[in-house]
Amino acid sequence: MDYTADKFDVFEKTPANYVPLSPLSFLPRAALMHGDRKSIIYGDREYTWADTYRRCRQMASALTQRGIGKNDTVAIVAANTPEMVEALWGVPMAGAVLNTINTRLDADTIAYILNHGEARVLIIDAELSPDAARALELIGRDDILVIDILDLQNSDTPRRVGSTDYETFIASGDPAFEWSLPDDEWDAIALNYTSGTSGRPKGVVYHHRGSYLMSMGTISDWSLPQNPKYVYVVPLFHCNGWGHGWTMAALAGTIVCTRVVSAKVIYDALADHDVRYFGGAPIVLSMILNATDEERRELPHTVEVMTAGAPPPAAVLQGIEELGFNVSHVYGLTETYGHTVMCNWNDNWDDLAFDQKAEIKSRQGAAMVMMEGQRIVSDGDIDNAPDGEHMGELILRGNTVMKGYLKNPDATREAFADGWFRTGDLAVMHDRGYAQIKDRLKDIIISGGENISSVEVEGALHRHPAVSLAAVVAKPDDKWGEVPCAFIELKDGASATADEIIAFCREHLAGYKRPKHVVFCTLPKTATGKIQKYELRKMIPE
Repeated sequence: MDYTADKFDVFEKTPANYVPLSPLSFLPRAALMHGDRKSIIYGDREYTWADTYRRCRQMASALTQRGIGKNDTVAIVAANTPEMVEALWGVPMAGAVLNTINTRLDADTIAYILNHGEARVLIIDAELSPDAARALELIGRDDILVIDILDLQNSDTPRRVGSTDYETFIASGDPAFEWSLPDDEWDAIALNYTSGTSGRPKGVVYHHRGSYLMSMGTISDWSLPQNPKYVYVVPLFHCNGWGHGWTMAALAGTIVCTRVVSAKVIYDALADHDVRYFGGAPIVLSMILNATDEERRELPHTVEVMTAGAPPPAAVLQGIEELGFNVSHVYGLTETYGHTVMCNWNDNWDDLAFDQKAEIKSRQGAAMVMMEGQRIVSDGDIDNAPDGEHMGELILRGNTVMKGYLKNPDATREAFADGWFRTGDLAVMHDRGYAQIKDRLKDIIISGGENISSVEVEGALHRHPAVSLAAVVAKPDDKWGEVPCAFIELKDGASATADEIIAFCREHLAGYKRPKHVVFCTLPKTATGKIQKYELRKMIPE
C-alpha cells in the first residue's frame, strides 16, 4: 500500500468549518435564545438580552457612520453602568478597539493614554468628567468625538463635555446594523493600560481569540451554570472586568451593575436580586467581613466569590466563608486578560481543619483550562521543586496572554523571553501544580541576606483582631540593609499600638521577619482595591 504523508493536510478552511473565535458571537445567541431574560439591572433601569443586542448594534452603527472602523481606538471613562457593559460589544462590532480607562487616573495620565492609544472617540461618564475634560485640554486635539454618559442616578445636573450624549448618539444608529466577526481572531479587541506604578503605563493589547477563551475558561473552572446572576463589583475598566460581561452573555446571565462599591451595596444586590456570583479584590472581602449589622443582609444561599488582585490573608478567607461566601482564589495580570490561574478545590482537602482549608485557598492555584502551563523558575530557568519552599519567578504560557505592548517592541520581547510570559512575581510551587505567590520581585525584602516575603508578614498581621488591612514594605537599614516596615489600617472603633503589633508578631513570625516599624494610616489603594506600595514607600519614617 502506498502511504500518503499529507493525507490529512489537503483540507481547506472554509466558512462552513472555520469561524474566528470572538466573544461577539455570544451576544446574538443570547438575544435569539433568551431574548426576554434580563441582561442588565442598574437601579430602576433594566434591559433584556434582546434590548442589549439592539443597543449594541445601534452603537456599532453610529460609530461606523462617524467613520470609525478597524483598529480605531474608542476610549471610555465610566463607572460600572449599562453603557460600559454595552461598549464590550458595540465598539468591537464596528471593528474598533475598546480602551477602558481607569476612573481614578489624573488628567495628565488620561491625556497620555488618549494620545498613545490614538483615540478617535472618547465616551465620558458625566460624573467623572473633570479629569477627562482636563485631559482633552492638555492634548489640545479637536479630532476626538466626545460623547457624554448622562447618568442621573447620582446627579440631576450632570456636567456636559461632549458634542452629544450617549443616548442621542446610539439612537442615530441602525438597530438592525449588519456587523461581522473579525476576519482574523488575532485582531485586536481591546487596549488596556497597566497601572503605571513606575514610569508611564504600558498599553496591553488583547485579541478576540483570547477574550473568547477567557470566557470559556471561566465557565469551566468556576463551574458556572446557565443563567447565573452576577454583581459587577470588579471595575469594568480593569481587564475589561475580567471578561465577565462576555461570559454572562455566553450563559445568558444577568449582570447587576453597581456604580459604587460598599458592603451595603453588595449585600443589597445579593439579597434583592437573588445574586449568587461576584468577583472582587481581597479588600472587598474585608469590607464584607467587617460590615455592620445595619449593612449586612440575610442570605439564604451560598454566594460564590472569585477574588484576585493580591494574596488574600487566610484569616480573611476563613472569616468570610463562615458568613456563607465560598471563595475561589485566582491570579492574573493585565497582560493575561485577568485570571489565568485558579485554586480549584480538590476533594482530598474536604476533611481538613478550617484553618488548613483557608491556607490552601490563599494559594493562587494551577493554570486554568485555556492556558498551556505555568512554571516557577530560578537560576537560569531551572524549574523549582514543588516543595512549597523555594521561591522563583512565575512564568505563564497560553491563549490568554496579550498580543504585546502597544508601540513598545523592546518591552514585548523582554516579557516573552524564551517563549514564556514573565510575570515578575515570586512564587513557590506546591504539589499538583498549585502555585502560591510570595511577592513581587520588586517587593521582596532582603534583610541580612535573608529573603522576607511581605505577603507572609501581611498574613500574620491580618490575624490581629484590630487590623483591617496591612501592607509591608522594605525600609532601608544601616545594619541589615532592609527591614520590614508595616503600614496598618485599623478596623472602625479598634485600637492598637505599635508595640502591641510587634509583640503579636512574635507569636507568628521568625525574629528577622517581624516588622521593625509600624505606621497606622489609611492605606492608599487603586480603583481595583490593590494597595499602592509605591505610595507607602514615600511614607516610610526616617
